[in-house]
Amino acid sequence: MNFELTEEQQMIQDMARKFAEREIKPVAAELDRTHRHPAEICAKMGELGLLGITIPEEYGGAGMDYICYVLSMIEISKACASCGVIMSVCNSLYNFPVYKYGTEEQKQKYLRPVASGEALGCYGLTEAGAGSDPARMRTTAVPDGDEWVINGVKRFITNGNVSRYCVLAAVTDKSAGYKGISSFIVDLENTPGFKVGSVEEKLGINASGTAELVFEDARIPGENLLGKPGEGFKQMLTTLDGGRIGIASQALGIGRAALEEAVEYSKTREQFGQPIANFQAIQWKLADMATQLDAAELLTLRAAWLEENGRGYEKEAAMAKLLASDTAMWAAIEGVQILGGYGYCKEYPMERHMRDAKITQIYEGTNEIMRLVIARKVLKDR
Repeated sequence: MNFELTEEQQMIQDMARKFAEREIKPVAAELDRTHRHPAEICAKMGELGLLGITIPEEYGGAGMDYICYVLSMIEISKACASCGVIMSVCNSLYNFPVYKYGTEEQKQKYLRPVASGEALGCYGLTEAGAGSDPARMRTTAVPDGDEWVINGVKRFITNGNVSRYCVLAAVTDKSAGYKGISSFIVDLENTPGFKVGSVEEKLGINASGTAELVFEDARIPGENLLGKPGEGFKQMLTTLDGGRIGIASQALGIGRAALEEAVEYSKTREQFGQPIANFQAIQWKLADMATQLDAAELLTLRAAWLEENGRGYEKEAAMAKLLASDTAMWAAIEGVQILGGYGYCKEYPMERHMRDAKITQIYEGTNEIMRLVIARKVLKDR
C-alpha cells in the first residue's frame, strides 16, 4: 500500500494551494460579507483546469485523476468554501453525467465549455417536495415534435443563478415512479420559458448562489435528452456518489482551515502568563481535530481511488462524506471555543468556517441518508 502522491498529484496540490493562498484567501471575508459571486476567481480556476480536472483534454478538461480532484478541492475550500462548492458542482454534478452518459455531440457542445472554464454548470434535481426523496419530483418533460416541453420549479440549485448549462432531472412517465425520471442538458441562456427565480439568503457559503430554476412551457431540443428515457434516476444515483466525494473534500478544506486558525491563535493568545497552547485542555482539542481530519481525509482518498479505478464506491463515498462533514462541523465548533469571544466575532474567520461547515452535513444527501446508504450496503454484504 503506497501513500505517496505521484508527481502530478503533488503538482496540482501545490498549484491549488498557492493559487488559493494568493488569489482566494485574501478576499474570502469580503465575498462572504457581500454575497458576491467570485466571477474573477472562477475564470482563473477555469484557466488552471480546476473546473474540469478529471475530464479528458479532448473535451476541454485537465485529464487528471480523482485524487487530484480531492487534493485541489481541499486547498480551494480551505481558502473559501463558496469557491470550493462552485468547483465541486462543475466537476461532480455537471461534468460527470455529461461525460459519462452524453453522446459525442453532446460532449463537444455542452461539456467542453464547462470543463475548460468558459462557463459554469449546475445540476437541477431538488424540488420543494423532493429532496432526500427524488422520486417525488414534479417537474415534467413532455415530448412535442422534435422538442421537449418542461414545466416545474427546482429549488436550492447551487450555481443556478450564474450557470450557462444545467443537467436537469424531470419526469417523462408519471406512471413509472422513479423509473419514469429522465435527464436532460439545458442551455439556460437559450431556453424560452426558463427564468431564474429567487436566490436564497443563507447561513453560509454566501458567495455561492443557491437559486430557483423556473420552467414554464420551456422548450429544449429533442437531442438534449441525456441517455435514454427513464434512465435519469440511475444516472442521478451515480452522479451523487461522485458528488459526495467532492463535498467530503470541501468539508475537509473547511476543517483544515479551522484547525490551522486554532493552532495559530493558541500559540499567540496568552492567559495566566503563557500561550494557551501550553494547556492540556487546548492540546487535546487540537489533537482530536487533527486525528479526525486525517481519518476523514483517508476515507475520502480511498473513495476517490475506487472511483478512479472503476470500483464500486457508493458506500465509501457516503462514509467519506459523513465523517468529513461531521468532523468539519465539530472542528469548527471546537475552533470557536478555542478562540473564545474572538471566535464569535467576524474579526476572525472561525465563525465563517462554522457557518460554512453546516451545509456539508445537508447537501449531496443529508448525513441521515448517508447512514441509510452505508447501513444498506453493510447489511447486504454480510
